[in-house]
Parts: sequence; structure tokens; C-alpha cells
Amino acid sequence: MPDLFDSILISSVKSTILELMGLKTLENDEKANPVIRTLAEKKLGGKKIDRAVIYNPDAVALWLYQKYTHLFTEAAVNSDLALPMLSVMPSVTPVCFASMYTGLMPEKHGIKAYVKPVLKCDTVFDRFIEENKKAAIVSTSGDSISKIFLEREMDYFIYDTIEEVNKKAMELIDEDNYDLIVIYNGNYDSTMHGVGPENEKSIEVLKENLAYYNELIKVIKEKWAKHNVFFGFCPDHGCHEIDGGFGSHGLEMEEDMNVIHFYGIKKAE
Repeated sequence: MPDLFDSILISSVKSTILELMGLKTLENDEKANPVIRTLAEKKLGGKKIDRAVIYNPDAVALWLYQKYTHLFTEAAVNSDLALPMLSVMPSVTPVCFASMYTGLMPEKHGIKAYVKPVLKCDTVFDRFIEENKKAAIVSTSGDSISKIFLEREMDYFIYDTIEEVNKKAMELIDEDNYDLIVIYNGNYDSTMHGVGPENEKSIEVLKENLAYYNELIKVIKEKWAKHNVFFGFCPDHGCHEIDGGFGSHGLEMEEDMNVIHFYGIKKAE
């Protein structure tokens, strides 16, 4: 990759979660994120996490963080790390989330275009299931995360609206029955496609995504005080403006490939 691309792939998310949890990783998976590994050693001293919450807002590019840094201030302060991460090609939602949660590049997991088949290869969810741990996906109907990880012995909470998704995720944290919760919000992506990445409407939705992430952290700290928790703000790909003021993505270009991730580890009290 040219130097303008970030160096740590989003496909490292799977092994990172598994390693922090003390679960088996597979030989062909992308290795765990070395920065997060160092963070975990510093904060946990060799102990493992027992809960993980990954929030997946769609299409939040690194350049948005660089240009509108003030909007991300609270998210950065509430997290331990703000990490530039590299997406995969083509930089479209089902391809990217497949790589994020299988630990594989598209040619190996098999989704190489904007299609949403059920993945047959190993995923982070399969690792949890094999270890008798409980995983849940909370997503909107028809979106990639609600489709490509189906047909597994885990729980799916699929709703028509973002509001229902976000409310349910908070309820699941409160109930404290799941070891891994993955939450998807596609509202910034859908808005920026229609009016452009920097349109006032798009920026307002981006603010909503950031506010929800901050609220998630607050609730995790309150409800899961006795747990070691790994949490993250993990977009799939970036975006860029095209003719007509619309937004797009899918190309091997800096704006689409470089994303911003936030990560944190909360030590049990």
C-alpha cells in the first residue's frame, strides 16, 4: 500500500477481541492489533476481558476526524485510543464488515462486492459460540450486519429503526447476559449518500453517532462495573463527495480506505 494508507487493517478486530478474551484465534486470521495488545497489558496486567461491546457506525472516515476534530473530542477523551485504521477493497459495507469479523481479506471470506450472502467461514461469533459464550448482534433490518452473520446459534435483535436498535443495545448491557454485543448504525452512511458527507444533515447524524458512543461508555461503566470490558467505535469504510453533492465510497482512495477507530478498556472495580 502507498504511504498515504493507514497501516493497521480493520480485519485485525476479530483476533483482537478473541485475544483479549483469551479465546482461540485461527492461523489464517489477521493478527491482533499490536497497539491494543499493549494497552491491555498496561491496563489489565495479563488479565483477560470478560465483556466486549463493538459499536459499528457506518462510513466514518479518518478525514472527518481530521477536519472536524472538535466533534470527536468527547469520544476521544472517553476512549483510551484514537487509531487510524485501514479498510479493505472494495470499500463497501458487506465486504468490510465481513473482513472485520472474519479476520480475512475479501478473497478469502468470499464477499467481494456489494452482496449480502450468509458467510460460511469462521467468524468472531463462531469462536464465542464454540467456547459457550453468548454473542448478540443488534442491527437494522436489511443491513449487512443483520444478514451476513445469520444462521448461527446466537441472538439477533433486528429492528426497523436506529432508535430501536440503540435502545435495545442499552437494555442488553443492563441485563448483562452477553459476552459480546455488536451494534450497527447506518444512518450517517445513508444520509451522506443522499446529501453529501459534509452537509449539515450529515454532520448532525455524525454527532448523533458520537453521542451514542459516549452514552454507551457511560452505561458500560455504570452497569458493568465488575467486568473487564473492551469497547470500540469501529466504522467499516470512509466516504467522499461526488458530482451533484452526493456522497459515495468503494474506491481504493485515501478518503474511502482510511477510517478512525476509538478503543477503550475498562478494568473491573
